[in-house]
Amino acid sequence: MILRQVLKAKIQKVKVTEKHLYYEGSIGIDGEIIEKVGIRSGDRVQVLNYNNGERFETYVIEEAGGSKKIILYGPAAHKGEIGDEVCIIAYAFVTEDEKIEPKILNG
Repeated sequence: MILRQVLKAKIQKVKVTEKHLYYEGSIGIDGEIIEKVGIRSGDRVQVLNYNNGERFETYVIEEAGGSKKIILYGPAAHKGEIGDEVCIIAYAFVTEDEKIEPKILNG
């Protein structure tokens, strides 16, 4: 069976609200936001920083719903500053016959 990796979800134009260097490393995202696009805690995501051009991969930690928090934890804290605008992308593996409609949310 051949699997393809395709866009599952995209959270565009959200701003980094906090950074915490001494942590295992991940990105914290408001629980309401990830629920809307179908991302779960622990999912692997790619983060693109509009301000400095950085791109990195990490995993999601769910923050309190409604908190509007986007937090860079651990080494990811070096990839952006508070106030930077980022795009968070999640992918899924599908078979050749499967199609998924990506969920896109503008921050």
